[in-house]
Amino acid sequence: MTSFSADPVQPTINAADAGIDLAALDTLRRRIQVEVDAGRMPAAQMAMAVDQELAVFESFGSATAQTEFNIFSCTKALIAGVVWQLIAEGRFAPDTRAIELIPAFGTLGKTPDWMAQVTLGQLLTHTSGFPAAPLGPPTWDTRAGRQETFAKWHAAFEPGTYFEYHPTAAHWVVAEMIEVVEGIDYREVVRQRIIKPLGLVGISLGTPAEEQGEIALMQMVGELPSPAEIEAVFGTADFDIGEVTPEILLGFNHPSIRAAGIPAGGGVSTAAALAMYYQSLLHNPGGLWDTEVLAEGTAKIMCTLPSPDTGVASNRSLGLVIAGDDGLSMMRGMGATVSSKAFGHNGVGGQIAWADPATGLSFAFTTSGLDLNFLREARRTASFGSKAAVCVAPKS
Repeated sequence: MTSFSADPVQPTINAADAGIDLAALDTLRRRIQVEVDAGRMPAAQMAMAVDQELAVFESFGSATAQTEFNIFSCTKALIAGVVWQLIAEGRFAPDTRAIELIPAFGTLGKTPDWMAQVTLGQLLTHTSGFPAAPLGPPTWDTRAGRQETFAKWHAAFEPGTYFEYHPTAAHWVVAEMIEVVEGIDYREVVRQRIIKPLGLVGISLGTPAEEQGEIALMQMVGELPSPAEIEAVFGTADFDIGEVTPEILLGFNHPSIRAAGIPAGGGVSTAAALAMYYQSLLHNPGGLWDTEVLAEGTAKIMCTLPSPDTGVASNRSLGLVIAGDDGLSMMRGMGATVSSKAFGHNGVGGQIAWADPATGLSFAFTTSGLDLNFLREARRTASFGSKAAVCVAPKS
């Protein structure tokens, strides 16, 4: 399941010929370089694609065109792509309850009645009620270990009533549901159904340690925001970053953790591969997806329950985030200048991946610099996204 290629991917069309505003592109490039020069991004890449052509692929800092990055929750879009195919094939549906495919699910926990309600749709919209359910090595290495753990999980709130982002837990269950209906390892399903048919080079999930290529090591940079900075944004200085701690993220530098292929965040990719994956979601090459189901994943907002951190509507589709027309797209990681139809899923630490149907642009950014100042990183992500979105004019 190797993703490493001796020949680095190169753009297949000139940026200007792809309709990219070169002045706007240079503005984005210079903004990225500011962060590199400040030492906050030891290695980074950006990529833009239009009309199924890679138009821009640039590396910064110590990165080269061959460098791959931990993309964290950008991985969720790959799992979603598999789910959409299986829904179209009638293998399961958004209202399929997890317990139908995983009979022991939640049966030994404190809230078996609530856990019996959890559906695939709730898992993909982060409304399933168990955002902090624990699962780690070595238990996650086997299906038996995972299922034994699932049985003990319990819900903190009734499924479907509250949105709280599930960094990893929900997608472990989705991955198990995929394995049950497919009969093979979910990582192999991603390769066979998504990566291989799309011809994506430089992206993988769960590559064995001995086959892993040139992957940038994650590095902690900067400093934590001050209590005053946190209070100015959230109204309180008491802010819990949850399970996604610096120590957990640095663990992804270990080949064994990458090999685990954590379905919610274990993907490894170049920015180019991410940008090209999102082009496939815009154009559906070869009819890889049923058009109606693909629209549920990329265009239909299925959950508007507010985020407890920001109070902003979550705007979750069946697996992704939709920018929306409320003027708050930058609060959803896509910058302030995308159209309301833009869709994507970013990853912790400043990994960016989205596409905008209004312009046909897909944009991806990857970096090895994990800024402890998560407020600064959020502002940076919004800045990059806003500057990228105006590089291509809306279609007439």
